[in-house]
Order: sequence, then C-alpha cells, then structure tokens
Amino acid sequence: MTDTADAPLSRNRLNAEASPYLRQHADNPVNWQPWDDTALAAAEREDRPIFLSVGYSSCHWCHVMAEESFEDPDVAAQLNESFVPIKVDREERPDLDSLYITVCQLVRGQAGWPLTVFCTPEGKPFFVGTYFPKDSKHNRPGFQQLVNRIADAWADPDERAEMEERAEQWTAAAKGELEEVPEASDRPDAAFLESAASAAVRRADREHGGFGRGQKFPNPPRVDLLLRAADRTNTETYAEVARETLDAMAAGGLYDHLGGGFHRYCTDREWVVPHFEKMLYDQAGLVRTFLAGHQLFGVDRYAEVVEETLGFVNRELRHEAGGFFSTLDARSVHGDQRVEGAFYVWTPEQATAAIEDPADAELFRARYGVDAAGNFEPEQALDEPAESWNVLTERRSVAELADEFGLPESAVERGLERATAQARAARADRPQPPRDEKVLAGWNGLMISAFAEAALALDERYAETAADALGFVRERLWDGDQLARRWKDGDVKGDGYLEDYAFLARGALNTYEATGEVNHLAFALSLGETLVERFYDDRGTLYFTPTDGESLVARPQELSDSSTPSSTGVAVETLDALSHFRTDDRFAEVAERVTETHASTLEESPIEHGAFVLAADALAVGRRELTVAADSLPEDYRATLAERYLPLRLLSVRPPTDEGLMPWLDTLGLPEAPPIWAARTAREGPTVYACRGRACSPPQSSLSAALDWQP
Repeated sequence: MTDTADAPLSRNRLNAEASPYLRQHADNPVNWQPWDDTALAAAEREDRPIFLSVGYSSCHWCHVMAEESFEDPDVAAQLNESFVPIKVDREERPDLDSLYITVCQLVRGQAGWPLTVFCTPEGKPFFVGTYFPKDSKHNRPGFQQLVNRIADAWADPDERAEMEERAEQWTAAAKGELEEVPEASDRPDAAFLESAASAAVRRADREHGGFGRGQKFPNPPRVDLLLRAADRTNTETYAEVARETLDAMAAGGLYDHLGGGFHRYCTDREWVVPHFEKMLYDQAGLVRTFLAGHQLFGVDRYAEVVEETLGFVNRELRHEAGGFFSTLDARSVHGDQRVEGAFYVWTPEQATAAIEDPADAELFRARYGVDAAGNFEPEQALDEPAESWNVLTERRSVAELADEFGLPESAVERGLERATAQARAARADRPQPPRDEKVLAGWNGLMISAFAEAALALDERYAETAADALGFVRERLWDGDQLARRWKDGDVKGDGYLEDYAFLARGALNTYEATGEVNHLAFALSLGETLVERFYDDRGTLYFTPTDGESLVARPQELSDSSTPSSTGVAVETLDALSHFRTDDRFAEVAERVTETHASTLEESPIEHGAFVLAADALAVGRRELTVAADSLPEDYRATLAERYLPLRLLSVRPPTDEGLMPWLDTLGLPEAPPIWAARTAREGPTVYACRGRACSPPQSSLSAALDWQP
C-alpha cells in the first residue's frame, strides 16, 4: 500500500471520534482506525489481519496496556506495518464486545478488558486474550513478541492456513453460542423462584457476604431474587444472605463512604480494595436493590446509601440539561502520574491534617480503618512509594466506637459527622478523576428507573430528575421511530441495541408510575413497539442487534446478566408490564414466547440469568395492578407505597372519570380503555383497585386496605 495523505491506514483516525475512550488513543503512534467500513475495506483490500483492541475509558488495565505498548514507537511501527489496528469502545459497541468476549471466554475460560483480538480481514478471530505486558513476565507473553510472532505466521502460507482454519472454528463456536435458539418448553412456574434463590444461597459467601470466594462483584439481580423469595416464602436463609450481601457492599471498599456511590468491583474476597471506576449502571442497579432491601427489612442504612448514591449521581454524573454521563475514571493525578485510587485513599497523616479536632480525627481513623499498615498498594510503580494508603471501610460500628472511646453514641455520631464533612471537603481539593461524558440511552434508562423508584419509596422530588433525564434522552436520541445509542456534546452515533430499548422503556414506564404523566407511558409503549419490530425473531427470541443492523460474523443474544442486567430479561419484564396498557395481546405473546424458548436455559443456570428469572416469575405469578383513579397520587397512598415491599407492583394513576380518560386514549392511540383502566373510575374521591390476574379488590379509598384484601 502507498502511504498518502488520504490513505486511511497511514494515520491515526481517532481524533475525529467523539468517544472519550477512542480520543484517549488519538495521539498514539499506532495508526488506530475506528470500526467502520473504511477500516474493514482496507483490511480486505490490503489482505492484512485486523488487530482489534476493545476497552472503555475508565478501564485501569486498558490505560496500562496503552502506556506500555500503544505509546511505544517500536510496537506501533510493527502494528502499522503488518495489521489494521482497530480500537473499539465497548460501551458504544456492545455488539462487537459481546461477540469477541464470547470467543475469549470459550477459548480462554475467562475474559475481560482490555480485550485483545487478532482477526482475519473478514473479522473472524484466530487469537484472543486480555491484557499483555509489553515484555514477557509472570508467564504471560510480551505483547511486542506476540505481534511479531503473529505477523510472521500470517506471512507464512502454511501457518496462515492454520490460523484461518482456527478462525473458522472459533467463529462457528461463537455463532452457535450466541445464536442458538432452543426448543420451546413450559415456562417456569411460581415455585421456580425458590429454586433460583436456593441456588443463590449455595453460591453465597456466608463469611464475607456476596457470592463466590474470589473477587467480589455487585450482582443486583441475584440479590433481588433472594429478596423476592424471602418475602414470598418467609425463608429466613434467603433474607440472611441478602442482608449479608447488602451489608458487605455498604460497609466495604466498594462503597465511597465520603462521596456516595459504588465502585465497579472489589479485587478481594473481603470487599476491601475496589477497582475504583464508578459506572452509571452500577449506581442504578444498586440503588434499586438497596431500596428493595430498605422496604423489606426496614433498615435505615440502606435508605441512606440510596440517598447518598443518588446525591453522587446528581452531583458528578448529571448533565446540566438532565441526562446522565457514563463513568468516572479509576485513576487521577498523583504527583506527575495518573494513579488508580489516588483520589479516594487516605493516610493517617492526611486524615489528621484534614480534620480540625484531633478527637474527631481519631474517631474517623478508627471508624474507617485508616492506619499505618495501610490496605492498598497501586498496581503501577510510583515515583514515590505509596505508604499507609487506606481504602475507607467501616472497620468499627458506632456502638463499638462508643464503647472504645467511652462516649455516648450520639457524641460519636456527631464527631463522625464533623470529621467526614471535613474530610470530604479536603478530598474535593485533590485532582478529580476524569469523567466520560457520553450519554448512553440504555444506561440512562437504568438510572431513570432508579430515580423513579426512589420517588415512590423515599422522596417524590426524585421524580423530577427522572423526568428530566428521560426528556433529555428522548429529545436527543429518539427520532420518533428509532432510538440512537449515544450522545456526546451534540454528536449522535449508533443504532440502539436491545438494551437501549428495553432499559429506556422500563425507565419511561417507571417515570409514568412516579409522576402519573401519560406522555411517559406513551413513550414507553412506542419503545416497546419498536423493540418488538426490530429485535424479535419469529423463532421465539430477542436478538441484541436489530434486524436491519450491521452484519457481523454472529448475531448475539443477551440472556445472562453481566455488569448490567440481561437485556432479554428486562425486555420480557417490560413488555409484560406494558401489555396491561394495550388492547391487544402482542406484547404479552412476545414476552411469553421468549420465556418459553429459553425456559430450559433458565432452569439449568438460574442465578446466571437473574433478571430473566425475575421476569419469568412475573409471568408466572402475575403483576399486582394498583389502579388509582384520581387527579394525582394522594399523599397517604405515597406513604403506603414507601413502606411496602411490592416487587411486582404495577402502579397506574388514571383520570378519575371516563370522560377525563378520553384524551389519554387519544394520546396512546387506543380505541378503548385497556383492562387496567376499564370501568375503574373514582368513587367519591380517590379510589384504588388492587388486582392480580382475574381477581380484584372492591374499589377502596384506602391503599392499605386494598393491598391487604384477600380474594
């Protein structure tokens, strides 16, 4: 190929991209290409293999590999000469990420980011891995050696033939894994929830909370399974495991005890040391789960965690016009380096200097385990050693501190309140972690749901935040027919995926529940209609990519939970809920058919499919419809909803008269009232109808009485 100014492979093309992750690599000497027709056509034209690197802006090891290899001129020269280097933001292109991460899991047994893939010019993978150091160490091949070896092998006809054969085999395996549509079977019944919860208990770490014996990841759907099963069956073990997990997440290093909000995951079994990036989707999922825990168990601390986390999101991850940004980085500036965790960790000397009263400082250090031994050492080498760095964890309770220091608990609480406020103020002067300011439709949908739920459970003012964010996304990413994936500083990119439609439709529905405004319901129904049209396949499944989307070597489905809940599970849950507001059975039929198709998968591994199991349970048990005929939701109704754990609640506030309902039907394009509204008018003031299946309470003026009614 001749290198000319207009030859795409002769230059790094990422400076034209809006993605913060791609722009982080725009100055690399590697001639990075975005994943687009130009790069793919060049690979086929030049007959070069593709080097594909997938990551995201707040990924620590992505930064490390970039600094070690992608900023190195010698490595870059080899990549530029022998490959088409393509950089992908997994948050913008979850379809590509799903495809190649599946191959990595099949081949390596594990996967993560940065995801390192070498492909044929057609995009079929023949080598996969994750992070590679530049030079070989710790039994891990060096990236520079790997690049040279693969380049040499591609140039050898015999070795290339072997690589191409491997690529065909791996692609076929990924296609089978991602596209398989099982034979339909009976949907799980109401008893299946208990089987799933029992499976979660077997996986639980009863000593430290959470699940498994290694790194600890938040898994909201799994905890939600336990909460729902504990409530329904009154099984103490389910409640205990759920509370152990919630308590561990709230007390350990996963939680930011000064600023609120959760980090991505903990690297140890004891929930002490996190990877420090803060992702929007984690805040959303954990807010909903802690709200449920608060309502079921009445634990005030869970409500505090919710309020602090929503406060963090409002402060740090909210666009001034209402939408939510994606992430805060794990790293921030320390000296002349960017160091993971530097913004969050404390030495005893720092705590003493930040807190005015020495007695308060001593309480703070004892409460959060800030001592000379330290509990955190950054992965990277520092110009100066990190000594006595401490991730804050709740080492001692207020009662234990009161006993240890000989103080009333009220005095300890006041001292800690002063100390944490002063430490928070001191931390605010540190260099801030960078923020990824792209607005993703689906992730916003998750956060919108969280604010809407908090409006019903804690403070109705949260509903305004939900509605503002929903309006932001609707105005910028919805064209009236289809949803785009990403907005960044006015730049819109990418078709929406299943998760975008499913998560945002649920967010719109929840915002309608919290506000009673029919336009939010209309938006949810429109999203549901497009979801079915573009993602449903008559074989009885939902694909992650739209029918008319880009053709990849395999078309993925997303059945299991990962860092976000299963998009198929949320789609089934949301279509089932929205079906109550339609006069036909289309949404219900799709939800039921998809669940029947994948029933055997749910039964074989329920806790890997927590969100889908919860959706299947809703189909089996039926929604608890609460139709309120009133001009707005009465305050005493709000109080009842706040204190009740109602996991299958479907709240619908409708106008009190049928005459008043007519404009709503016009807005929704309905010829007649759907069952949830039909003949449910107000009777001498606000009236509630509580229904499940075909059984309804008599019209009630008291929501508590309606909820307590038994057929």
